[in-house]
Amino acid sequence: MKKIYLIRHAKSSWKDDEKRDFDRDLNKRGKNDANMMGKRLKIFNVKPDILYSSPAKRAKETAFLIAKEVGYDTKKITYLDNLYESSCETYMEIIKKIDNENNAVFIIGHNPFITEIGELLSGAILTNIPTCAIVCLEFEVTHFKDICEESGKVLFFDYPKKHNNEKK
Repeated sequence: MKKIYLIRHAKSSWKDDEKRDFDRDLNKRGKNDANMMGKRLKIFNVKPDILYSSPAKRAKETAFLIAKEVGYDTKKITYLDNLYESSCETYMEIIKKIDNENNAVFIIGHNPFITEIGELLSGAILTNIPTCAIVCLEFEVTHFKDICEESGKVLFFDYPKKHNNEKK
């Protein structure tokens, strides 16, 4: 069994219109949400064997905060340039090359492709993966190269706004 956790970066700041999209920081809500979602993963003993992230600043910050919460060594986060301004084909190439010693993989990226790859792999209608949401897909394979369209089962789809009432 292999599991892929598709994670969209947390909410970013639009305050500085001079900044390139790539360089946008997380805003306060984004930082809080990333910490909360990391804590939620930790409660359920979810920790990746490997963590891939887009190198865009908001994705890197999300990866760092979630990794820290679940106890993953932040120095081992792998930043892949091709997760920024990506495609489903690129995601599939990345997935198929994952070392089979790993069983649980976090991939932190951007919409629309994080939603599209989730739908492609699961056959589920996810519509839109919101900021800092996590979709866990499980595959009945022993090798990542055997993952194909609609071969995954959605184990959970969790996102910060689901828990707004818990914060009050």
